[in-house]
Amino acid sequence: MEDLHRFDRKAFVMGVLAGAEPFAHTGSSGAGFLLCHGFTGTPAGLRAWGDHLAEAGYAVRCPLLPGHGTRWQDLNRTTWQDWYGAVREELLALLSTCETVYVGGLSMGGTLTLRLAEEFGDRIAGLVLVNPSVTRLKWDTKLLPLLAHIVPSVPAIANDIAKPGETELAYPRTPVHAAASLAQLWRLVRADLGKVTQPVLLLHSRVDHVVEPENSRLVLAGIASTDVTEVVLEHSFHVATQDNDAELIFSSSVDFARATRAGQVGA
Repeated sequence: MEDLHRFDRKAFVMGVLAGAEPFAHTGSSGAGFLLCHGFTGTPAGLRAWGDHLAEAGYAVRCPLLPGHGTRWQDLNRTTWQDWYGAVREELLALLSTCETVYVGGLSMGGTLTLRLAEEFGDRIAGLVLVNPSVTRLKWDTKLLPLLAHIVPSVPAIANDIAKPGETELAYPRTPVHAAASLAQLWRLVRADLGKVTQPVLLLHSRVDHVVEPENSRLVLAGIASTDVTEVVLEHSFHVATQDNDAELIFSSSVDFARATRAGQVGA
């Protein structure tokens, strides 16, 4: 039987799909952004966001999470600890070179962002969450641990985009073993939401066919942050960073970071 926890990082790097590569930008402002992509997705979905931040002077890092950007079967050989370890490593690198660091994420990237905030506290200056996931209300979620031993994958969750002609670079199937691990991460993050005290910009789509509205409500109700801005995205579905409201996300992120940094400097 295949060992689901043996992940060959060398093979993972060598087999990355064109366009799915991690990216980084050197900043000029002394501040940086770590961007975290979603489950079954790739940095491609955040590349335009990263470019916008770089143009505004921010250092940017967006890693390709283990098991992503190759074959969906590879994702089944990883767990949330692998994904979290990757973003944690990138955060530490940014913290070592930037005076001020922000973290942003889409979907599961938002989950990872919240977990980083729970661990690192005020070493992170602020969070930008786009359609973050902390639960799934559908009945089959509870069966994921059982399904993981029966079927390797189920239909894809990718490409929920309203904008015509836009396509997400993501897996054509959803790996069940990995999805069960994501559900474990959700529980941990929900339990520790009270540890999140940083300023938060939360942007969520009014219509999202992947992450239910309850997710944003749970986040807003659970975090202890006093500086919270909620923005409803009226013209996008789940992959909002590639959708009609993308420019709003990008500009809002820059405005949020500048206002937050100005407030901290002036305090």
